[in-house]
Amino acid sequence: MTSAVVFDAFGTVVRIGQRTNPYSALLREGRRQGLAFTPDSTHLVMTGNLSFDQVADQLRIELSPSRRAELNDALGKELASIEPYPDTLEAIALLQEAGMVIGICSNLAQPFGPVIRKAFPHVQCHAFSYELGVMKPDPGIYLAVCRDMGVKIGHSDAEKGSVVMIGDSRKCDRDGPRGVGIKGYHLDRSGLGQISNLMQFANLIIDYNRAG
Repeated sequence: MTSAVVFDAFGTVVRIGQRTNPYSALLREGRRQGLAFTPDSTHLVMTGNLSFDQVADQLRIELSPSRRAELNDALGKELASIEPYPDTLEAIALLQEAGMVIGICSNLAQPFGPVIRKAFPHVQCHAFSYELGVMKPDPGIYLAVCRDMGVKIGHSDAEKGSVVMIGDSRKCDRDGPRGVGIKGYHLDRSGLGQISNLMQFANLIIDYNRAG
């Protein structure tokens, strides 16, 4: 019996209407200055609880006041363009009406977290990489959202499990969760996969519960 559902954020419950890629632009700026970034550098963006300006400072990227303002403006435009997919709110409401606890688990840079929380005021459980210091598919991020939701998981529950998760990454939202006992599903909004929208997914989970 499924009692809790976890959603990924971008590509799953929300989309970016105006993609400006400010963090990519920031790293390009650093490379032009001769800085050599490692995977740890990009990891910092997603796991350091840092503002955009603090990331630039931590990575020792020098920005003129005008360039700093330009990149922050680009970030603001991207944040302002974030919106739920048309099926998201209906699917979440359907699952909540069926008695399930809802969580959102995502790899995010710090400025994106408040936007996600504001978009879904009735979702109280979150696991964001910048707050936890770990990224999907690290087991710790899945365990954190389950603790937040007050549900227990175990490897023996991976197929029937009380917790399910869905997202657009096979590695992070299907396979990673399964490693800790969460039943993971892959969402393919192109229509080429088994699940192409969240209403289909919500009805699938509710039907599973009814079947007992």
